[in-house]
Amino acid sequence: MVTMLAMQCPGPGQPLQPIEREIPVPGAGEILLAVSACGVCRTDLHILDGEIPASYPIVPGHEIVGRVIARGPGVDGFAPGDRVGVPWLGHSCGICPYCREGHENLCDRPGFTGATRDGGYATHVVAEAAYCFALPDAFSDVEAAPLLCAGLIGWRAFRMAGAGRRVGLYGFGAAAHILAQVGRWQGREIHAFTRPGDSAGQAFALSLGCAWAGGSDELPPQPLDAAILFAPVGALVPAALKAVRKGGRVVCAGIHMSNIPAFPYADLWGERHILSVANLTREDGKGFLDVAAKVGLRMAVTPFPLSEANQALGRLRTGQIEGAAVLVP
Repeated sequence: MVTMLAMQCPGPGQPLQPIEREIPVPGAGEILLAVSACGVCRTDLHILDGEIPASYPIVPGHEIVGRVIARGPGVDGFAPGDRVGVPWLGHSCGICPYCREGHENLCDRPGFTGATRDGGYATHVVAEAAYCFALPDAFSDVEAAPLLCAGLIGWRAFRMAGAGRRVGLYGFGAAAHILAQVGRWQGREIHAFTRPGDSAGQAFALSLGCAWAGGSDELPPQPLDAAILFAPVGALVPAALKAVRKGGRVVCAGIHMSNIPAFPYADLWGERHILSVANLTREDGKGFLDVAAKVGLRMAVTPFPLSEANQALGRLRTGQIEGAAVLVP
């Protein structure tokens, strides 16, 4: 029996455990990948903590870069040896009202990589070929991995924020460090908000071209056209509302957030908007990867061996990662 290695979450509140099992055989429409790299995302922490639905035991990981080693029946477009990216959205039903209206990110019967189907904290993974992406050659495997969630969800959030020139990013981690560079490339003025007192994070933001960087307890020098919240902290919503101009937007880009505290209606008044981002579409992926290839992104990544997945998650939880953490089998 030919086996694979993986780091599996047995259930909510439990650390990942190493497992060895038989390499799966891809079914109809699926491809089997040898994993080259897998990004570590805050969503993985939410899965470990039981804060979002998952099918336990589960192998997390939804920022997967790998190479095709086998194809199931009916697969077109990917051949053995091709480099492929696997994102969070791993399946949509195609028949619910949301899918029929072109909103597969809101599908009533979705499949999510690393949550309802095993993900990339492993040496091998099976994925539906129709939900995978070809990746730009400009990025190494380790650099490409964070593009598949931090980049894709950030891109969708950026689009929902509108065309305003002055944009604030709350929580300057994997997603924000990518989107700050995309924003500058688009000619926008980017303001970075970090944990209060995080001088290193603020210096990192300024090094990527942000016009201003400060703590999340501060107001920017001028009102923002939009604010995007990557940090899963509900108290940042009323803080961001105070930072945006009339008609401005506050976009909550995470899959989970702590409760939003009460705030005066006056802070929302003036036709300010609060929006949430849910998952992604394949159109988002194709659009963002085309842009990423043009921007000349400077990717900040910290690689970890697959066996150190728990340590990587721990450093992410405590804000000790500059940019993105990536596991390498």
